[in-house]
Amino acid sequence: MSYTVAFFRHYSVFTNLQYIQPEISYIAWLIILYMIFAHNLTTPLYIATQEEVQCLVDALRAEKQIAVDTESDSLYVYQEKVCLIQFSTPNHDYLVDPLSEIDVSPLGSVFSDPSVEKIFHAAEYDVICLRRDYGFNFNNLFDTMQAARVLGLPKLGLSSLLEEYFSVVVNKRYQKANWGKRPLPQEMLDYARLDTHYLIPLRKILNSELEKIDRLKVAEEDFIRISHSCATQNEKPCYMAVRGYHTLNPQQLAVLNELCTYRERRAFQANLPPFKVLSSTVLFEAARQAPSTKEELASLPGLSEKLLHRHAAGLLEAITLGQNQPPIYLNHRVKPSEAYIMRLENLKKWRRQCAREKGVESDVVLSREIVEEIAKANPQNDHELAELMQEMPERFRLYHQFILNALHGENS
Repeated sequence: MSYTVAFFRHYSVFTNLQYIQPEISYIAWLIILYMIFAHNLTTPLYIATQEEVQCLVDALRAEKQIAVDTESDSLYVYQEKVCLIQFSTPNHDYLVDPLSEIDVSPLGSVFSDPSVEKIFHAAEYDVICLRRDYGFNFNNLFDTMQAARVLGLPKLGLSSLLEEYFSVVVNKRYQKANWGKRPLPQEMLDYARLDTHYLIPLRKILNSELEKIDRLKVAEEDFIRISHSCATQNEKPCYMAVRGYHTLNPQQLAVLNELCTYRERRAFQANLPPFKVLSSTVLFEAARQAPSTKEELASLPGLSEKLLHRHAAGLLEAITLGQNQPPIYLNHRVKPSEAYIMRLENLKKWRRQCAREKGVESDVVLSREIVEEIAKANPQNDHELAELMQEMPERFRLYHQFILNALHGENS
């Protein structure tokens, strides 16, 4: 929060105290000043020119640790983009406006610099967005949410952690705000700066806790994995994003495919996310029921009169087109062998037991993907298992014997 917001927020506390007990006004003022400066809530620096970007890069590269976050507009446009990049150092908060026609590519040298630790909360999405929009690469990353997961903390959200460790209550009002609009109101800027302001001291606390219980190396494996995150090319047909698509018959699937194609086209034209054009429920029911008139369309759940007026012709055309397309037959997986199923169940059973003992979620022990890969490969010794787990040497060190025992049905 800005100095001004902080001042007036604490000033309201002061006036209440003064009303109740006028004689404590001097003490109340001291409390106000302490609360403002103890949290270092000075006004964040807004970066909107090229000269400011270069000065920021120089300042960030001089630090050993910096905090980072981003805000995007995924709920408001067809193709989301990074709309704000927040940084914090021990002494300053910075808000970078990439929509102000500045070149933010110089920031890439900060993200790739192994001598500067970048601290995120829930880093994967930020890394994916920054890599997608700007081609940034990442070295030396610390994710406070993943650290909290490895510790087995019950609440992982940043707001919960800030309240727990710093007694800071964050207003979640702007979590789903439109960060692409300009100018951003001061309240949104105040909200954005809090996403990074406390990350450096939070990292210090969580890092210390990880060291105490000897889980820091496990967390560091996850940090490296997250730093390589990138958006996967979605090659699946758009109908697979609709819940329940697999329950439709082949001809209904062809109809659903045309309906989804229509929605994508309209979403692109309107620059809106597809769910804001038509809900997946409407598309599913339209494919299942195949209405042929506007009156029949009107009975679909979730299709308001306004949406009916806007999309009736397009939906009916898509339904007709789908009914005249070849049926879509889903490829069913080959049934796995009984031996594989047994190995997989044994590994999952061991993983659940290990997770309970450590007080963490099962995927903190081993991810679903690596469990399935190990069950499929069926390694017979440490060397073969180490090949599969080469990107997680600490987990191999901790669990290799338990994994081999589980594969062979032995009690661990």
